[in-house]
Amino acid sequence: MPALKPLEVGVMFWAGRPALETVREVKGLGVICGQLGVAGNTPLDLATAASWKAALEQEDFTLVTVFAAYNGEDYADAPTVQRTVGFIPPATRAERLKRTFELSDWGKALGVKSIACHIGFVPEDHTHPDYLAVREMVRLVCDYAAANGQTFALETGQEPAHVLLDFFKDVNRANLRINFDPANMILYGTGDPIEALQVLAPHVISVHAKDGKWPPKDVPGSLGTEYPLGQGDVGMERFVAKLKEIGYTNPMNIEREVPDHQQRLRDIAGGVELLHRLRA
Repeated sequence: MPALKPLEVGVMFWAGRPALETVREVKGLGVICGQLGVAGNTPLDLATAASWKAALEQEDFTLVTVFAAYNGEDYADAPTVQRTVGFIPPATRAERLKRTFELSDWGKALGVKSIACHIGFVPEDHTHPDYLAVREMVRLVCDYAAANGQTFALETGQEPAHVLLDFFKDVNRANLRINFDPANMILYGTGDPIEALQVLAPHVISVHAKDGKWPPKDVPGSLGTEYPLGQGDVGMERFVAKLKEIGYTNPMNIEREVPDHQQRLRDIAGGVELLHRLRA
């Protein structure tokens, strides 16, 4: 696999189409690394792993993270996210824990050293049943991932930085890390992303380069709106400068979540160009 430069520009992309076609398309955007998202209905069998491993090797492309998404998750608005996403919903905990273990094994077969997901809105009350249940699930995932030689990264955004940091310390696992997404802090209205990055810096193993604007103040429960990189409220110059300041050297993985595939590719291509300028 290629040697990655400090702050290498990468892309967050998803399984679902043929592996070789997908990797070639992503590489055509001018990147040599990225993060792979795996939907809840994507097969995690040996044949699928072999197909992806062969495609990555053929294209000399490095995967730095595999991300879990789960069946039944819905990001329509904040209350829906609270009800459906991650490890919070009690009815799906056992299924999603099993799925995360399977993702860890699948990632190991690909040679990937980090797995990640959204665990959902973590309650601030450390005695809340949901808090206690999710803490135990995260510990179990960390222990399973550690046996596979992996870190487990929590995605930011659905709670303020200090809440995530308290939870992080309470889990108390050496291989627990953070995938920092600056736009999510804005989309969920949970805090200034640059300040949050400073708070969480010692634990950040990977980042998304994503942009967005704050939720409307007059619509309770609404989320902000994602924008192409450089067109939202994150301030990508500040973000990249802060990454350099805290000594972060791993890839910056562009994430763009829009339904139109061609628009997504165009927006990512523009983001690659922007980050190359800011990294210089």
